[in-house]
Amino acid sequence: MTAADAAVPARGAERRLAGHNRVSTQALTSTAQGVAGEVLGVAPTLIRASWRDDQGYLALSLALPIGIPSLTRVLQDPQLVAGFGGSIWERVHAAKGEILDRVTRISGSTLSRVDIRVTGIRIQGGGRVR
Repeated sequence: MTAADAAVPARGAERRLAGHNRVSTQALTSTAQGVAGEVLGVAPTLIRASWRDDQGYLALSLALPIGIPSLTRVLQDPQLVAGFGGSIWERVHAAKGEILDRVTRISGSTLSRVDIRVTGIRIQGGGRVR
């Protein structure tokens, strides 16, 4: 076996290259805004995302308005809330895990938690479609 043969990884083996890979904070922020927007049905431009260190992991904080049906329509049809995915609390609570999983999978970064603060509401016509 020559030195050149030793430098070529075996089939299926991962080849490691020297250097650094970094994902910028802006790239992580844009990713988090896009994912949260898809999960909660909010335009990513309306979502504020911030990061902090959580004992070596990344903690994501999101602040966003959330869509709800008009209260008049809810009085006429109480099942409309279910069409939106449940109450505001239920929707936000369920979204945390999905956002954490998707941002982790897309970015390769390890998130410890996702905190969501609802900053307002936006009246929407129909139920959410997934």
